[in-house]
Amino acid sequence: MNYIAISPMFPKSYWNFCDRLKQNGVTVLGIGDVAYDQLMDELKQSLTEYYYVKDMKNYDDMMRAVAYFIHKYGRIDWLESNNEYWLEQDAMLRTDFNITSGFQKRQLAGFKLKSGMKKCYQKAGIPCARGQLVSDYQHDLPFVRKIGYPLIVKPDNGVGASATYKITNDEELKSFYLQKPEVSYFMEEFIDGTIYSYDAIIDSHQRPIFETAHCFPTPIMDIVNDHENMSYYTMKEVPVELLDLGRRSVKAFQVRSRFVHFEFFKLNKDHEGIGKAGDWAALEVNMRPAGGYTPDMIDFANLCDAYQIYADMIVYDENRRGESAHKFYCVYASRFDEKKYKHTLAEIKSRYLAQIVMEERMPDILASAMGNQMVTARFKTMAQVQEFIKYVQE
Repeated sequence: MNYIAISPMFPKSYWNFCDRLKQNGVTVLGIGDVAYDQLMDELKQSLTEYYYVKDMKNYDDMMRAVAYFIHKYGRIDWLESNNEYWLEQDAMLRTDFNITSGFQKRQLAGFKLKSGMKKCYQKAGIPCARGQLVSDYQHDLPFVRKIGYPLIVKPDNGVGASATYKITNDEELKSFYLQKPEVSYFMEEFIDGTIYSYDAIIDSHQRPIFETAHCFPTPIMDIVNDHENMSYYTMKEVPVELLDLGRRSVKAFQVRSRFVHFEFFKLNKDHEGIGKAGDWAALEVNMRPAGGYTPDMIDFANLCDAYQIYADMIVYDENRRGESAHKFYCVYASRFDEKKYKHTLAEIKSRYLAQIVMEERMPDILASAMGNQMVTARFKTMAQVQEFIKYVQE
């Protein structure tokens, strides 16, 4: 089996995907924009061959790289980046080279466009915020009057909370139209809710072979726009309502053979047309693992190897690892360089020496959403999680 890993060096822990695939007998071929001698040794050892591309946005160069591998190794069975930024290009390459094991170009609108997601959620019978594509102030004003302030505007085809705004009055709305980037935008009503994610590995029959969940107490939009401190945690158990929503979404979006990260709101208060406090509503789908080092957090919380489960799905279409009876909360707490904190990093590491499982500087490209310095730890109780977050970010 031949598997092309697109940008396998980012995030840096993604070498684990390549390693587990290799252990399963897969020929793993890498394409990336980092020189070979700058790759981690673990990644080098996981790849059969690596093709350097100076600019991965140059589609002709990417096509030449894939064509080279086909000429040398034969038919490509899989092509995947597991990275939101490259999902569209992944689909284009699969389509152009007849690699049928993943989403094709024609299928993107249903899950890459915020407007397209609404239709699939409606198909699944999952409540979601009312929204429409942005036109101009006069055209959109009736809709704004209907849903009221605050409202959210974001790129129809966007990643995370990039260029996303919360608008609270007419003046802010007018200002948005004057400064709006030249891309398609989507506006929707604001939902007061806590964000939870359904994270799963799905087999070729649309069945989840592994499931877990995360809670995000602070919305990513507030972190990016207001530099609120970032913290979130892997849950010990997945709420039954979230399991149901995740599985229904898998069917509605026709997901097969993928690692997915679906986001939902749990309402903090009653919301007309959606539900009462404690009910659930859809936010968005992401057809890739949760960002940053979240796959590692999944491993620490579930005493598992999510990278291996993914490799087993690719090769055997099943989870051959079973499930641990012992689970934990795994919590990520980060800090921004420009903020002053009560406790030093050395004090944090000393106090939580037995619980810390990771401590890293975040890449600059992720820092606006995930902080500059992160500390990740594992605990048995939610009280310990909350105390850890407070200590790190106080």
